[in-house]
Amino acid sequence: MVLRSCWKSRHKIAGPAHCWMRPGFAALLWLCLTQFGSGSGAVGETKSVVQKDAEFDVTYNDTVTSDNQTIYAFNHTISRNKTEGVRVTVDVLSEGLESPILFVVRQKQAVLSFQVPLILRGLYQRKYPYAHVGRTLCQPPTRAASETQYFFVDVSTLSSLGTHYQLRVSRVDSFTLQTDKKFSFTASPSQPQYFKYVFPDGVDTVIVKVSSEMNFPCSVMSIQDIQCPVYDLDNNVAFIGMYQTMTKKGAITVQRKDFPSNSFYVVVVVKTEDEACGGPLRFYPLRPDELINAGNRTKVLDVVVSPAINSEVYVMGMLFCLGIFLSFYLLTFLVACLQNKRMNKREALLNPADMSPAETASLLGKTPASPYEYGSFADNGSTLSSEAVTDSATSTDNNYGYMERSLDSVGRSRQESLSSVEEDDYDTLADIDSDKNIVRTKKFLCVSDLARKDKRILSKKYQIYFWNIATIAVFYALPVIQLVITYQTVVNVTGNQDICYYNFLCAHPLGALSAFNNILSNLGYVMLGLLFLLIVLKRDIVHNRALLRNDLNALECGIPKHFGLFYAMGTALMMEGLLSACYHVCPNYTNFQFDTSFMYMIAGLCMLKLYQKRHPDINASAYTAYACLAAVIFFSVLGVVFGKGNMVFWIVFSVIHILATLLLSTQLYYMGRWRLDSGILRRMVYVIYTDCIRQCSGPMYIDRMVLLVMGNIINWSLAAYGLIERPNDFASYLLAIAICNLLLYFAFYIIMKLRSGERIQCLALVCILFTAVVWGFALFFFFQGLSTWQKTPAESREHNRDCILLSFFDDHDIWHFLSSIAMFGSFLVLLTMDDDLDTVQRDKIYVF
Repeated sequence: MVLRSCWKSRHKIAGPAHCWMRPGFAALLWLCLTQFGSGSGAVGETKSVVQKDAEFDVTYNDTVTSDNQTIYAFNHTISRNKTEGVRVTVDVLSEGLESPILFVVRQKQAVLSFQVPLILRGLYQRKYPYAHVGRTLCQPPTRAASETQYFFVDVSTLSSLGTHYQLRVSRVDSFTLQTDKKFSFTASPSQPQYFKYVFPDGVDTVIVKVSSEMNFPCSVMSIQDIQCPVYDLDNNVAFIGMYQTMTKKGAITVQRKDFPSNSFYVVVVVKTEDEACGGPLRFYPLRPDELINAGNRTKVLDVVVSPAINSEVYVMGMLFCLGIFLSFYLLTFLVACLQNKRMNKREALLNPADMSPAETASLLGKTPASPYEYGSFADNGSTLSSEAVTDSATSTDNNYGYMERSLDSVGRSRQESLSSVEEDDYDTLADIDSDKNIVRTKKFLCVSDLARKDKRILSKKYQIYFWNIATIAVFYALPVIQLVITYQTVVNVTGNQDICYYNFLCAHPLGALSAFNNILSNLGYVMLGLLFLLIVLKRDIVHNRALLRNDLNALECGIPKHFGLFYAMGTALMMEGLLSACYHVCPNYTNFQFDTSFMYMIAGLCMLKLYQKRHPDINASAYTAYACLAAVIFFSVLGVVFGKGNMVFWIVFSVIHILATLLLSTQLYYMGRWRLDSGILRRMVYVIYTDCIRQCSGPMYIDRMVLLVMGNIINWSLAAYGLIERPNDFASYLLAIAICNLLLYFAFYIIMKLRSGERIQCLALVCILFTAVVWGFALFFFFQGLSTWQKTPAESREHNRDCILLSFFDDHDIWHFLSSIAMFGSFLVLLTMDDDLDTVQRDKIYVF
């Protein structure tokens, strides 16, 4: 009965001209309750209702109590070709309100209600009252060419005291945004703003950019479909659409396919607090005066909508990326052809077609006497006599440094004698331990002294590096791919653009991927890693063929050829590309290790390969090496999670860092001739007393001592820097430690190589110079810092920048290009830097 009488009285009040209006059930129920009941009267008491015909752009000053209700009736004409916004602005002039004023705006297809003072909640449920409120009315599309629509603004309160207010309804002429035209506006938590954008013909993707000169207050930009209601308050803006927090910059790429109406709303809301944007965290509770002052938050912003790139730019970007790295394949093929041509000419000069191998050996002044005359110390642990080595070297130098043995019996006897040899057989014999200590204490070691184990055994040992990293890659990559797919799905479903730290000003979506360009630019790691594996495979095949034909140079000259670490390095480079691409699907705080784990592995494997070149017998096993790298990755995770501002963590890490440096220095200096047991401290004190205090003798191995002293100084300095500064990006800090040590060891290797009278061939020298230049440019682009997950998403977006290459790639993409090329070049340097020793006897190659 109450609802029926309410409905009848409502039509009587509105007049027959407005009987076609049918408000929603919620608004009707509210009208009934306010008309037949109030805070001061009994339920059923009649309330005085006054309806006024109102006009746009007129300010109405009035008073409302619990005994009266005012209804303002507006009408306006809308057309299909032109969209005008309508904005309602309300000010409450009374202070110390007993009850708020309720405003209900009834439209044809929507009902908007809000109270004044408007109460918005912040962190810890803190309440912020706003006495000045402005709201834009929803504008649903119309099918008619022109249509007159009515809407009503109902004002009521339950306060028995008179409350003064001001009401103004105005048109927003610039409600529709124009392409590439900047529009400025002002927003606050109680006065959000939103505008409409319609896709022009021929434009399928646009990028919406919102900017401000003010860092704070923190704000939110949102992209919503054309529907009512529009969620434009801090407590509901995240309900639908895409949204992101922002301070100075915000950008969202919008695709036409996601909006059936070919249009959307750009909503900008100022938040009540700044914690989401990295602002100061206020302590709870606040005083009443602080709550009032905290409500004064106005921000001036600019919005511009620009067309994004088209499909042609996508194609050009992909072709450019493929073209760069395929050119390396072509260049490698040409270099290989030139080298094969030179080798064929060399073989033609040394082995004429009408000469047998025996005649060739006779021509060179050497006639094989027995299958064991050229016993290989690289294969069976024995060494040639100094006279034999001298004769062999002399004859080799005088006859183009090349000789081939073709006696099958030598290969058969060697394979039979070594068929049951294992590496552990050497280390369990007392005489081998004694011989090892005697050899390694020589002041000047040669490669022959540290290449005494069987080549077949060492090859198996180093192949484990490849198989282990391949296994790690499979078990690591599968859950990573699954996780990042989940991340991308969450971003697409929720619309929360704060989950991932993209460079939003240059993030080009493709399919479900939000930043396809950042993923595509990692292709270089995979392609160049595969190319390096092919180069290593070719060298491995050539070397094995030389061994099968018992080539003297392959058996007894040059740095021992072990390719297991090279295969592991190429695999690590490919995995770096795959995992970096996975990381850039959704870069954030929780998956940073996807991008850094194999960087640590690459740095560690390169150092191991440098050390293995001159110390093949005593290099670390794959299990020990990967266990140490796992410990590094473990500390990387701990540092990011617990290291920020935690002094205890930094003290523990610095102590472990210094102790690890000392232990490694001891291992390198004594060539493995020391034991880590309970007597280590006593032996250290004894060495210090006898060598430094008692007789002050200098170090026996000067070169090694210089390297280790410099290494300790650098590592201790890095440990001190970390302890004092406590950098936020612990992962990059740890990677910097690894790179500094790698560069130090590489520089030491090059200097000692030149000091030992060795030379660097042209190909290796070109690789070194080219790689150094590329690394310089790569680091320049790396330090541009387009985004950072150490800060809030809004602060990270302050570093976003536009694309700089083909309108498709940004600075970080160029870092991907250049760093993949630089890593490939670095691997080539390690592969080719000792090619000048391929014809030099191993007892003439110094160890350093």
